Amino acid sequence: MERIEEGTLLWEPNEDRKTRSNIYKYMNWLKNHKGLTFSDYHSLWKWSVNELESFWESIWEYFNIQSNQPYQTILTGKQMPGAKWFKEATINYTEHIFRNRNQNKTAIIHTSELRQTAEVTWEKLYQDTAALQQTLRNLGVQKGDRVVAYTANIYESTVAFLATASLGAIWSSASPDFGTQSVIDRFKQIEPKVMITVDGYSYGGKEFDRTTIIENIQSQLPTLEATIGIPYLNEQEDFTNLKNVTLWNDAIRSTENVELTYEYVSFNDPLWVLFSSGTTGKPKPIVQSQGGILLEHLKALTFHVDLDEDDRFFWFTTTGWMMWNFLVGGLLTGSTIILYDGNPAYPDKKMLWKLAENTKMTVFGTSASFITACMKDDFSPKNAFNLTHLKNISSTGSPLPPEGFKWCYDHVKDDLWIASASGGTDVCTAFILGVPTLPVYAGELQCRGLGAKIESFNDHGQPRMEEVGELVLTEPFPSMPIYFWNDRDGSRLHDSYFDMFPGIWRHGDYLKITKRGTCVIYGRSDATINRGGIRIGTSEIYRAVDQVKEVSDSLIVDIPRKNGDSFVPLFVIMKDGNELTEDIKQAIRHQIKTQCSPRHVPTGIYEAPDLPRTLNGKKLEIPVKKILMGKPLNQVVNKGSLSNEGSLEYFVEFTKSLIN
Repeated sequence: MERIEEGTLLWEPNEDRKTRSNIYKYMNWLKNHKGLTFSDYHSLWKWSVNELESFWESIWEYFNIQSNQPYQTILTGKQMPGAKWFKEATINYTEHIFRNRNQNKTAIIHTSELRQTAEVTWEKLYQDTAALQQTLRNLGVQKGDRVVAYTANIYESTVAFLATASLGAIWSSASPDFGTQSVIDRFKQIEPKVMITVDGYSYGGKEFDRTTIIENIQSQLPTLEATIGIPYLNEQEDFTNLKNVTLWNDAIRSTENVELTYEYVSFNDPLWVLFSSGTTGKPKPIVQSQGGILLEHLKALTFHVDLDEDDRFFWFTTTGWMMWNFLVGGLLTGSTIILYDGNPAYPDKKMLWKLAENTKMTVFGTSASFITACMKDDFSPKNAFNLTHLKNISSTGSPLPPEGFKWCYDHVKDDLWIASASGGTDVCTAFILGVPTLPVYAGELQCRGLGAKIESFNDHGQPRMEEVGELVLTEPFPSMPIYFWNDRDGSRLHDSYFDMFPGIWRHGDYLKITKRGTCVIYGRSDATINRGGIRIGTSEIYRAVDQVKEVSDSLIVDIPRKNGDSFVPLFVIMKDGNELTEDIKQAIRHQIKTQCSPRHVPTGIYEAPDLPRTLNGKKLEIPVKKILMGKPLNQVVNKGSLSNEGSLEYFVEFTKSLIN
């Protein structure tokens, strides 16, 4: 595809779109109720981060947060870690999902490789949640207990989460494609009382029975008392060998309409435990609060994704990725959420676009890699599908290159709001993302999120504009982890985020903030390529390689040598039917030389059979770098954290060839 210059203006919202946006309504509310007037988004952002307490209190008021006990303190202090928000307030997340809903309106649309598309009303969602709450209560689940789910991205998983949170219990989930040890490494740390599980799943047209794996997982969970089984793969599955089983239909069966009750918990009590990818050890159990997530998701989904009751909100995800939690949060806005379980490219890459047409999707959340894959296939969704209702494409997981932005306008829809986003499991949100009142520039994230004091620090801890530096948060943020589970002295939390700049959250990404307030992410800061003292993010290399149509994917690492030089190999996967010839190598070198710099042309280019990825699909550069530096495989990666653990053997053998 033709290269486009980063920062090229691609789209501007018209006045009608601006005035219909939720953030426009919020700014009017601030003017009418607080006497605050802002000329544009960026002036609003500056107020939101310089007057943190006033901003977050306005969010509380604007969304009419229901609290059984009022707050007296907005923020205990600005120390990080340790700052606490609204510490006297008692709330319940699930209560905010169901308040003031049109019971006959569609709450959830769900479909999968195993099921036909179906719609669920708010009334049905409420009744199933209330019935399951009663079942969980009968199983002894109380405030603070852990309920874990080994489930697919299906309707039942959403019901299970909402019922768990309604009791003040703590939720954690893993996707059924996670292997035995991966799940044990996660769930064993938090000592669950109840497990909710499917019997298997389908992916890419292949069925995977997980009953034996579930038995093995349960054998390593001594605190587990009961199981709720969802016959998903096999409708006749009875889960005979699992602990104290209740089948799903029995768990949501009620002889009469049951009313949901809400256990009020402290604003700073846990809502769920999310886990890091665990590539170099046991996954980090990241605990986020009921109140922090509630406020942040209301803010992000209402103002930055611009959701309301007329929207149909989709994100391709699994229950093992924080984007599932974010997607379910869409219910807070009253919008309809769309769930899909299966391979997004099965039977071909048109599948999700067909889903967008069939469901009248308004917000299409996906990964940058999905967009670039469609781009390389020379596929134009606008020529094949009716995407009239689509107003937004959001992407995350990795930086979306400028060409990906342009492809969306050329091949999906010309009047489209493209919002690339960056955040992570650590905060269960995006804190650099989009807003519907700003222009879209190729390759740039539109804005820093409200209430998120994002800066770019140089090596001396000084904020810089128009320079690539470490992405940091310099002020507290409500959805930051309240702690890591079993991290009694807080050392693991501290070492994860606060070791480089004391009292400042270092996220681990390279970031440039432009003078117009947009942002560019350049990849992980610990994976940067440093040639001759000039650093470049891996995303820039991948963008250049993407221009070579014969290449399907790539990975680059920088291996330092004792003489001060470095060895920089580029590994590529070729598209089917193509070989890595010398001409293609030369084309790759030319693209990197002209688009990045002559310094960043790799030392060598090699064809790999596969590239290592986490269970959530992210490329793993650091383990490959460590393997090539001679470290043993068992010391650099937790194999259970990979979706394709066999992919690392190639790099082990490659290292041996270097030594020999």
